[in-house]
Parts: sequence; structure tokens; C-alpha cells
Amino acid sequence: QVQLVESGGGLVQAGGSLRLSCAASGSTFRRSVMGWFRQGPGKEREFVAAIRWSTGWTYYADSVQGRFTISGGNAENPVSLQMNSLKPEDTAVYYCAAASFLGGSIYTGSSYDAWGQGTQVTVSS
Repeated sequence: QVQLVESGGGLVQAGGSLRLSCAASGSTFRRSVMGWFRQGPGKEREFVAAIRWSTGWTYYADSVQGRFTISGGNAENPVSLQMNSLKPEDTAVYYCAAASFLGGSIYTGSSYDAWGQGTQVTVSS
């Protein structure tokens, strides 16, 4: 069973940057897609970005397109998220997620079968 652990969250002023990382451990960690989701205060969890491992294709929510960049890595650190030009509305708990086999939409949380515990990102105005 794979374990995912996010790091890199924190408090930043609007316009600043943060880089989130996701560490993976556990036996036979296989992933076809790695993704990031977030859940803001009083909001539902929403898709942020994803990357297909085999092709490197990337996908972004409209709200972060052009500001965030998802990157693949190695087996121990399979994905990161560079966040630039942060806005107060980006404040949320950010979760790393992995899909060993993507049977549904890449934009839907239920398509992923492993999740981290989340890391808090707070953007002050």
C-alpha cells in the first residue's frame, strides 16, 4: 500500500510563490496519474492539476492555469507543484493523489486511489 506525504505548505503574501512536494513510500507503488487537489474553508474538494506518468501530459484547473506548474519526479518524490502569483483564494489544504489505474476522469477525486494527509497553504492579502 502506498503512502503519500505532502510538504512545502505555509503562509505567503499575495503574489508570492510556494512549491509543494509529494513523497511516496510503500511497496509496489505504481501510478498512471499523479494529481493535486485542494479544499478551501467551507468549500468542496476541487481539482488543481494532474500529470500522466507515461506521456507527461499535464492538466490544470482554469483557476490556476498559467500560475501553477505540475512536474513529475522519481519514484520517491513523484510529483511537485510550483505555485506562483498566489492569490488569497488559493488558500486551502492541498492534497497529493495517485491513481494506479485511471478508470475515470482525471479531474475527479474518486478516480484516485491513494491520498496524502494534506498541507495547508495560506495566502494573505
